[in-house]
Amino acid sequence: MLPHVTTTWPIRKYTDGAASLREDDIASEYPLTVELDGEEFATIVCSPTDLTELAVGFLASEGVIREARDLKELRIDEERGYIYAELHRPQSTGKDDYAKRFIGSCCGKSRQFYFRSDARTARTSMSRMTVTPSQCMALMRLLQRSSGDFRLTGGVHNAALCTATELIAVRTDIGRHNALDKLFGFALGQRLAVTDKIIAFSGRLSSEVVLKAAKIGVGILLSKSAPTDLALKLADDLGITCVGFIRGHEMNVYTHGERIVEEEPRGQLDE
Repeated sequence: MLPHVTTTWPIRKYTDGAASLREDDIASEYPLTVELDGEEFATIVCSPTDLTELAVGFLASEGVIREARDLKELRIDEERGYIYAELHRPQSTGKDDYAKRFIGSCCGKSRQFYFRSDARTARTSMSRMTVTPSQCMALMRLLQRSSGDFRLTGGVHNAALCTATELIAVRTDIGRHNALDKLFGFALGQRLAVTDKIIAFSGRLSSEVVLKAAKIGVGILLSKSAPTDLALKLADDLGITCVGFIRGHEMNVYTHGERIVEEEPRGQLDE
């Protein structure tokens, strides 16, 4: 049986110099090994929830599959911490493709990816989705209200797939990339169109977060935290709107601000 997302640990707590014994809520950490077509492919350290979605999203993010139905079988051994994945068409790509740095280019601009799979799977967004500042702030408030495990432990990330007005799915994990892979797996499993969707995220907007958003296919990425410079360079190149420091009644729009409009959104889907 899978462990819970959180566990408890005995601690000695000091308050104003006085010590007391109590139990603290701690985020669980679960190693999950993905075996692909009979060979060990990767081990993901994650929160023990939504593991099927995590595996599907991870394999799609790595460029192994494009759709959930590319998988012939997906079986979980919770006790051993293994996921056994079998493809309808076993992949011929060597493991080196998932471990070597690669330089790719797109739309005449050179950009450096971490791995070959990033160059294959990160898509330039053509989304015409628009959203108002007040809707961005409202979505971030909804995400924070849904983050019970974070309030307990302070040790997990939360990511939500959203429309302009509501959260469709929220996923939690100790790894920010895992939380996004779980959303990717959810969208693939539901065969959900994402060009008219938004990702709201609890953590820092790093380059890997922007790349995950590009692989999922959304055009707008919201966060309560700060971006990095490489993340913004990638977002600018990939056509992704990055909005950070969404706190209270303030926010910063860093890239592709044309999707942030004062009036109500219109024309959600691409032609």
